[in-house]
Amino acid sequence: MKQTILVTGGTGFIGSHTTVELQQAGYEVVIIDNLSNSSANVVDGIEKITGVRPAFEKVDCCDMAALEGVFKKYPGIKGIIHFAASKAVGESVEKPLLYYRNNLNSLINLLELMPKYDVKGIIFSSSCTVYGQPTAENLPVTEKAPIQKALSPYGNTKQVNEEIIQDYIHSGAPIKSIILRYFNPIGAHPSALIGELPNGVPMNLIPFVTQTAIGIRKQLKIFGNDYDTPDGTCIRDYIYVVDLAKAHVKAMERVLDKPETDAVEVFNIGTGRGLSTLEVVEGFEKATGVKLNWEFAPRREGDIEKVWGNVDKANKELGWKAEANIDDVLRSAWKWQLKLREDGIQ
Repeated sequence: MKQTILVTGGTGFIGSHTTVELQQAGYEVVIIDNLSNSSANVVDGIEKITGVRPAFEKVDCCDMAALEGVFKKYPGIKGIIHFAASKAVGESVEKPLLYYRNNLNSLINLLELMPKYDVKGIIFSSSCTVYGQPTAENLPVTEKAPIQKALSPYGNTKQVNEEIIQDYIHSGAPIKSIILRYFNPIGAHPSALIGELPNGVPMNLIPFVTQTAIGIRKQLKIFGNDYDTPDGTCIRDYIYVVDLAKAHVKAMERVLDKPETDAVEVFNIGTGRGLSTLEVVEGFEKATGVKLNWEFAPRREGDIEKVWGNVDKANKELGWKAEANIDDVLRSAWKWQLKLREDGIQ
């Protein structure tokens, strides 16, 4: 029997897909989520896919007493995958204290409880935002690329949390950590039983594309067509959420089962290639046969021109590789949107 893993934010987009992959790899999973940006119904979807219902506790990681109650109730937890965080860049600019309070305190509480309850390792959900806009010689970005000043409080919480983990372990805390800096997660589980379900107007490209395709949004705007890129639109590294979830399983195996590895490690998780916004929009139309109503709009403040990852380290040391075909990924997002319509959700 594999160990028990605590997944914070486990009913969210990436958390739910990671729970599925953990269960399919034989782990027991305990999900905690305060449901501020997700629904408890996601647990039903996970159970339908895997045949196993993960334990679920509605808990906020910032509530220390409630969080400790989870470790008391499930005494066998050996690893944590920490997704729970506020994550909208724009909102973080408007409500910085909410972001600092939520994103920093939740991690600090978990770290404090780990030695007390003999939890061996934590996988932290970080982001390529820590690289800012890399210089030309640093593209594609490796894990050794310079960390740039964050463009938002959200981005800054990722940087500060990475430092908190490193400082805590450096102080002698008896735990290990892998920090995964991921690029742009997209798509949905092939079953269409779980996927991305943003509250309100989507902040990310793919949900906005699928909502435009189905008629929820009137028009998609591509922000900026005068960037220094081949077609003038921004370039990103889009990673299939199921591939991303599998990287967390590999990271957890490494933290728990390989004592010889360093106490803190950092890995980029992406495809290693960049796609422009226009390529994604046109690719969606081609993959699904659905025409989108879209137009160019002025640049959006805070958008990075181009970033994609060098993922050689994850490929070699984690034994993980992004495998999905972009057309299949875009079709999975559309299939999920159609399922939401069928279920009367959107």
